Amino acid sequence: MIMSELVWRGVSVPSLERCRITEDASGVRIASTVEGESDCIYELSATVGWEFRSLVLRTDARTLVVTRANGEWSVDAAPRPDLVKAREVDISVSPLSNTLPIRRLALDVGQSAEIITAYVRVPELTVTVDPQRYTRLSADEYLYESLDSDFRRTITVDDGGLIVDYPGLFEREDPGTSTGRPSKGDRQSCGRQDG
Repeated sequence: MIMSELVWRGVSVPSLERCRITEDASGVRIASTVEGESDCIYELSATVGWEFRSLVLRTDARTLVVTRANGEWSVDAAPRPDLVKAREVDISVSPLSNTLPIRRLALDVGQSAEIITAYVRVPELTVTVDPQRYTRLSADEYLYESLDSDFRRTITVDDGGLIVDYPGLFEREDPGTSTGRPSKGDRQSCGRQDG
């Protein structure tokens, strides 16, 4: 069994995410708490190959449950055929979700792939189709592009495909040095602003 504890700090929009990842023969389990303008906690499960299975995300207002089984999606137990081409979720307030396609695709340097995700906007807890492209630029860099907006970033990852730096949005910190809530300031919402 492999266990990791990570902390990400929001850059343009103050937030603090504390994340625990457990990997074993049954798959990947993630438990995370996000503090900021859009406080939430979530639990995500995936296969050993990091293919998405389920997400339970809670805010003060309500709980969202998203599942994918045998290629079929449901959101709060309602079928979502519009998501059939999606393979993973993208949670607006967390850089963790970028690891799902990075690990699943296992791109070689120079390769790229277009994907569909189920984009989970927090705090609204809406789930929409989101087309994206990942291009592996080097051993530790990927170009992320939204295909329905002009949003793009070169993100840096560690050996496990976990975000180290997402320019303008998230920076990873040492879990032992991060304390307290993010500082207050001009906050609009956490996460990407691309749609």
